[in-house]
Amino acid sequence: MKLKSYLLGQWREGEGEGIPIRDAATHAELARVTAEGLPLKEAILYGREVGGKALLALGFQERGRRLRALAQYLSERKEVLYRLYATTGGTRRDAWYDVDGGIGVLYTYASLARTLPEGNLLPEDEYLPLAKDPAFQGRHVLGPKGGITLQVNAFNFPVWGLLEKFAPAFLAGVPTLAKPATPTAHVAEALARMMLESGLLPEGSFQFVAGGLGDALDALDHRDSLYFTGSKATADRLRRHPAFLERGTPFNAETDSLNAAILGEEAGEEELVRLAEEIAQELAIKSGQRCTAIRRVLVPEGRLEALLEATRARLAPLRLGDPREEGVDLGPLASLAQKAEVEGAVAALLEAGAQVYWQHEGRKDGAFFPPTLLLAKDPWQEALHRVEPFGPVATFFPYRTKEEALRLARMGGGMLVATLATPDPEEARFYLLGLSGEVGRLHLLNRRDAKASTGHGSPLPRLLHGGPGRAGGGEELGGLLSVKRHLARLALQGDPISLQALLSEYAKGAEIPAQVHPFRKAYEELAVGETLVTHRRTVTEADIALFAHLSWDHFYAHTDELAAQKSLFGKRVAHGYFVLAAAAGLFVDPAPGPVLANYGLEGLRFTEPVGIGDTLQARLTVKAKRPRDEKTGVVEWAVEVVNQEGKTVASYTLLTLVARKPQ
Repeated sequence: MKLKSYLLGQWREGEGEGIPIRDAATHAELARVTAEGLPLKEAILYGREVGGKALLALGFQERGRRLRALAQYLSERKEVLYRLYATTGGTRRDAWYDVDGGIGVLYTYASLARTLPEGNLLPEDEYLPLAKDPAFQGRHVLGPKGGITLQVNAFNFPVWGLLEKFAPAFLAGVPTLAKPATPTAHVAEALARMMLESGLLPEGSFQFVAGGLGDALDALDHRDSLYFTGSKATADRLRRHPAFLERGTPFNAETDSLNAAILGEEAGEEELVRLAEEIAQELAIKSGQRCTAIRRVLVPEGRLEALLEATRARLAPLRLGDPREEGVDLGPLASLAQKAEVEGAVAALLEAGAQVYWQHEGRKDGAFFPPTLLLAKDPWQEALHRVEPFGPVATFFPYRTKEEALRLARMGGGMLVATLATPDPEEARFYLLGLSGEVGRLHLLNRRDAKASTGHGSPLPRLLHGGPGRAGGGEELGGLLSVKRHLARLALQGDPISLQALLSEYAKGAEIPAQVHPFRKAYEELAVGETLVTHRRTVTEADIALFAHLSWDHFYAHTDELAAQKSLFGKRVAHGYFVLAAAAGLFVDPAPGPVLANYGLEGLRFTEPVGIGDTLQARLTVKAKRPRDEKTGVVEWAVEVVNQEGKTVASYTLLTLVARKPQ
């Protein structure tokens, strides 16, 4: 049986015999993979023209809703993926990390979509005046590139690897062509079929190829991007393609790295025990086949034996076997070829001076490789920090000072993640400053966070996942950062009316006088830029005295005439929060209506003092709006409070929940 690819709107079978995919435990042939003769170059064009247009017709909000619905659809069918996962050598726990982790990514980006505007343009920072006359302003904005993202995935995470790249691209409005690694392509194909059968993905927004890339790279240009996860050697080979060197296609790589765990000098027994558990877990999950797994362990020389023994004690009881058998903790590596690579890497480390401290007595037949702890008594051999066994192997290195530990950690040439086990903030500060250019994620482990920690090797969808140097120099997961990487940033210059109309966010100078009090309008009826100018109110001494009594705020600048005269104000002034409350009294329409609740307040600034006898007036403007659910929307209001001279005394953004019209 050959795996099929979904290209140009239909499932297609490649030509030739293909490469076999085998069960990792039994070595029985499961399927064959080939992409020969498939229209991959045409698929890039199809994704741009058909998928891109269909996605942009939805907007951020609708794409977010579809991600949530897709996550629910996959959750209801994940047992199919769990059963297939056993054929890759993964236990049910391994499958949980991959399958449920991938579905969790969809939920995360669906939630992030609620913070985005409607449409396909994402404004950044604030409007910038470009001339004395407000008729010419500028703003940075993120917009569609008009391209496609090609994702190339590693064998170890066929589900999560695909979904963690697909979700931010889909939310950004960018179509995807996904290419899984061959050893686990059958799991990725089952996932792709579910995604397409859901009916939630517009035609052309998601395509899938089982096999090689063919001529796909020849079609890429500056509008597109390639997101790669895998070996550094493969990434380096791909980077040399003219698409990246000549046509400017962005290339994002996350490659396997020699991630470090450091037991700090200030670590206590609790930190040592917890780090031993962390190392053992990293060698056991997916049999150590994770790009984030701990490969090097740096330990104060006086505590080296203790940490080695604590780690060994946690690994020794684990059972190696077929993941389909009851009680199995570790399965085989993904393939015989993968086992051969790990054996070669261990041999290279032994030749460089490491020695086997302990090796599990479990199965060594077929693709099984037992958990192994290596010890490098001389930690300064360069080769020990250049070779990575992509399996259940970790090398322990002694150090005498934290300066030595830092040098050893840096010898890895760039890491995705490092764990520092210490309860001491000053020791943590030393490593943070020393490793900030060496690692994409620094995981602090100590007695205070050990129970809550998600662990060394677990990237989270809201945080950056990537690293410098050997780790690829790219960024994968990272919340809105990932979405923004799929968009084009440009500086937009123009008049406020045009900018406001294009970006759906209020630009000063483009106010629309309110004919009806805005609080009387439903969410859909409110227009960005709609402005209410209120009546006036003069501040009295009684106002200040009563507010001090009500709030219990008797700060001298408000209540002590003599002390206030010597203050920077030179007189008694009103409380800032009185000004805030007075503004609300000026612009709030008290009768029941569509405005349901105050949702929050942002960016509050008091810019001029308000004294007795000053007269206040408020301007309330619809700044931006976004739907929250079927019944409510969030409306941001720009509030500006001015005095009798027209000077701004306070400004802020008010957020309210506003009822939507019944659908």
